[in-house]
Amino acid sequence: MSDFEGVSVLVTGGSRGIGLAISKAFAERGAKVTMMDILADHADEAMAATGHPDRCRFVAGDVSDADSASAAIDAAVEHGGGLDVLVNNAGITRDTLLMRMKDADWDQVMGVNLKGTFLMTKAASRRLMKSPRGRLINIASVVGMTGNAGQANYAASKAGVVGFTKSIAKELAGRGVTANAVAPGFIQTDMTAELPEGAAERLMSLIPMSRLGTVEDVAEVVVFLASPQAGYVTGQVIPVDGGMVM
Repeated sequence: MSDFEGVSVLVTGGSRGIGLAISKAFAERGAKVTMMDILADHADEAMAATGHPDRCRFVAGDVSDADSASAAIDAAVEHGGGLDVLVNNAGITRDTLLMRMKDADWDQVMGVNLKGTFLMTKAASRRLMKSPRGRLINIASVVGMTGNAGQANYAASKAGVVGFTKSIAKELAGRGVTANAVAPGFIQTDMTAELPEGAAERLMSLIPMSRLGTVEDVAEVVVFLASPQAGYVTGQVIPVDGGMVM
């Protein structure tokens, strides 16, 4: 699992948070990593944060745009000499109660979280089928399995990612490509850092392990799913949530 030398990996939303941790984990193991993000001003900082900027390439793009998705796949192929692993991590939230939710709140979340996963996977599928170790790993969420008040759009988009992943796993299995989803629980990120006072404590009361997860907790599971050791694992949803959802 430690050797990804010569493996080409594309991570969407790869410049911060979970995406940056995933990019770093692959770069540390020798992979050629293409980091796609809409935040172009984070490029140099993000690549440096991996510790191996020489193994990384940053591509500015919007996963919800088909041309942007195709361009990112082309860039990853050029950088890595092909494409072996696609990690669909890019995601946004527009949280509010259903009665207050605007159409744009729904459309934007669906556009990035679900349509973006579709567009990136569609653009990458032929390249993954040509790889001797094609891997598709989609970042879902535990709320896609449980629902969450104030997140009807986000939960629906992540539930869609789960169904999409299982469908693609069945479509691509015959070509040796695995497709799995990782469902993080409450992870220490910029988003959770903005929780109101006392909210983190209330969340931890729901978690048997009594702590928030780290971005590294998620990244290590993604790396495992991309490794040869996970070659017979497909169509699965793996929660990384400290036991919150059992």
